[in-house]
Amino acid sequence: GMWTFDNPPLKQLKERYNFEPTHQWLDHVRLSSVRFNDGGSGSFVSKDGLVMTNHHVGLGQIQKLSTAERDIVKNGYYAASYEEELQCPDLELNVLHKMTNITERVNGAATDDMSDEDALAARRKAIGQIEKEATEADGLRSNVVSLYSGGEYWLYQYKKYTDVRLVFAPEEQMASYGGDLDNFTFPRYCLDVAFFRVYEDDKPVQPKNYFKWKTAGPEAGELVFVPGNPGRTERLLTYAQLEYYRDYRYPMVLDFIDNSMKNLQAFAALGEEQERQVKAQIRRMSNADKAYNGMYQGLLDEKIMEQKRTEEIEFRQTIMNDPKLKEQFGDPWTDIANLYETHRDKMLANSLYTTRSVGMLSNALQIVRRAIEAEKPDGERLSGYNDAQLKSREMRVT
Repeated sequence: GMWTFDNPPLKQLKERYNFEPTHQWLDHVRLSSVRFNDGGSGSFVSKDGLVMTNHHVGLGQIQKLSTAERDIVKNGYYAASYEEELQCPDLELNVLHKMTNITERVNGAATDDMSDEDALAARRKAIGQIEKEATEADGLRSNVVSLYSGGEYWLYQYKKYTDVRLVFAPEEQMASYGGDLDNFTFPRYCLDVAFFRVYEDDKPVQPKNYFKWKTAGPEAGELVFVPGNPGRTERLLTYAQLEYYRDYRYPMVLDFIDNSMKNLQAFAALGEEQERQVKAQIRRMSNADKAYNGMYQGLLDEKIMEQKRTEEIEFRQTIMNDPKLKEQFGDPWTDIANLYETHRDKMLANSLYTTRSVGMLSNALQIVRRAIEAEKPDGERLSGYNDAQLKSREMRVT
């Protein structure tokens, strides 16, 4: 299963594995884990600020550090001393230091007499104010996250590091054996790893929490935890939402990936330097293609969809047959289905605002959006454009 640090499955762990994680253990795991702000997870693995992650997570930075004369994506890189470590141009690493449940404050900003639009604006204003207050109070990167489809709101506060340097990356042939990222498949046969080091005041950080190396591999049946970010599950989506993903969203995304791959490959065919320039983008697209195709094929499986439909019917009947539950929750399934009917018609236009895989277009849209949002009060801006979040966003765009 997938769990947040504030809500570990203590009962199941005790019953199934006779393991009871302590608060100290959970804090150690959380503080040893690192989020790469350009996408992906890593971990502190030494007392001198060494961070280990996947090669495909660090690939964007590795390519930015490469040149026509020194292609470290192709040939790899190893810094034999601190002085030889290469500073990444726009990488930010985050460590989650604080978590605060703010559900009551966010929901309390909206009143029963408000329209849905006004209630959304009120909650958004409260979120912006909370992030601003938290950032000013302790200087940590402060983001409000929505969990369980809006069931809870949490303030996550991160220690932010912006001086990150490449220490080691294997050559491409080892990192993606046979030309494939080897991601989403097990067992894996490639050296999909990269090491970075985190600095503050031009000195390697000395983290109190880091993971120690284990020379022996895991044994059969051994309990293993994988902390990381990003992390999400779509197990709670309704049948109407899954139909939307199957019939509209995933076909559109896969068509976008296919067209992008053709254009990137055509550019790469122009010469070695052109190939080097787009190698990371091609890898990223290949990775996305494997992920989305896997999810799409699952939704095309009639047995899986029928199982979901049956479970939902039984759940809905349980709610509708209980007068108290029916009064409390109404019929959200119909509301969601109607909402996605409307969203379907606007899907193509909305997709233009989420072109994360197209570097220059994405940057251009963010710059334009930044100018538009700057005209609004902080609490009325879209998520990601509040004062507390702007420095990190601007670092990624420059």
